[in-house]
Amino acid sequence: MLNPYYEFGILIHEVTKGVLMASEEFVFVVVYFIITMCLLFTPTEFRAAGLTIENILSSWLGSEDMHFIYYHIKKTSANILVHSALPLGFYVGLGFVSPELNLFSPWLVSLPWLFFLCISIGMFAIAVSVFLLWKNSNWNSHPIAKSLGYHGSSWRAVTSSINVEFRRINKFQTGPPGRRTYVTDTWIIKTSPYRVWVAHQQDCHLNILKTEEHAVSHESSAGAQFVTLSVVSLNENIPDFDIRLNSIDYKDLKDKVSSPVLNARNVVIQQSMTERFLIAFRQQVDSNPTYSLPEGSPEPDNCIGCLQIQSNVKLIKRCDDLTTGNCVQCYCRPMWCCDCMCKWFASRQNQSRPETWLGGKSPCPTCRSVFCMLDISHITT
Repeated sequence: MLNPYYEFGILIHEVTKGVLMASEEFVFVVVYFIITMCLLFTPTEFRAAGLTIENILSSWLGSEDMHFIYYHIKKTSANILVHSALPLGFYVGLGFVSPELNLFSPWLVSLPWLFFLCISIGMFAIAVSVFLLWKNSNWNSHPIAKSLGYHGSSWRAVTSSINVEFRRINKFQTGPPGRRTYVTDTWIIKTSPYRVWVAHQQDCHLNILKTEEHAVSHESSAGAQFVTLSVVSLNENIPDFDIRLNSIDYKDLKDKVSSPVLNARNVVIQQSMTERFLIAFRQQVDSNPTYSLPEGSPEPDNCIGCLQIQSNVKLIKRCDDLTTGNCVQCYCRPMWCCDCMCKWFASRQNQSRPETWLGGKSPCPTCRSVFCMLDISHITT
């Protein structure tokens, strides 16, 4: 008769062995799930560490700034190839972690695992076949190339036009990495991991669809409003697509696009903090005493901030006596317009406490003399 303590020891050993095996499988499933989510929805930490498909394949993808279209043709192809291999990678990895499942012996595995293996191999095989088809055709059969062909006689001519405009520094861009929106002088472009939408500005118009309010945002402690617009192309071969951006960027987008922006639904778009401060800033400057140019003085030059409007404000210490207070008399000639002076003033304030901006102080952008809003005067001739 076996010792009961010996039997109990065997039982504990078998249970412990089963728990450890189960824990290894559980750990592998959790780790692989996290890796998969990070590949599909890459967090900021992974991007900072360079753990992205774009960074790993950077030598093959090339430069986005120099060859924008070719970069995204290769990038979307690589994403499809890598992401389609994830189910098969899970199967192979689990087979090494848990040999007792016999995953490498298809004739011994259960029907669900066999079905999963067939689906995984099929997905990866189709992705490889499509990738080789696109690459062997010199990318002529790629969906991005086909869509660009509807904008002109040759998709490569359209590609050249987009690449040239994308290199310019005056393009508008917004959105998270991997899902960005670009507006050049001629084109509106939206990128995603698997697709790129392109619309010609002369052949489309924009519709404001809706806004979303978020009390908490990673971009601002005061929350954020996001605007969704639909880009509607007059070319029937070009599908419509939506773009989403922070309401702070809406004015820059509207200034950049030459196509009309329609607001048929009367969607209310919040002004940015700088725009709201500009209104209060103008009201305060309008209430301040004016400054008259001395007789015989030349007309002020254009504002050195925007180079578009004639300089129309002058800093004159008025908040205290000339010899008291923190403000200092500025002796610079008029070189700034009211709007640029406001933007400079706002940029020198505590961005996390906008309620203190009106009572704040700023150095002169030219000579660094300290001034407040009471010291800004409109110029009269």
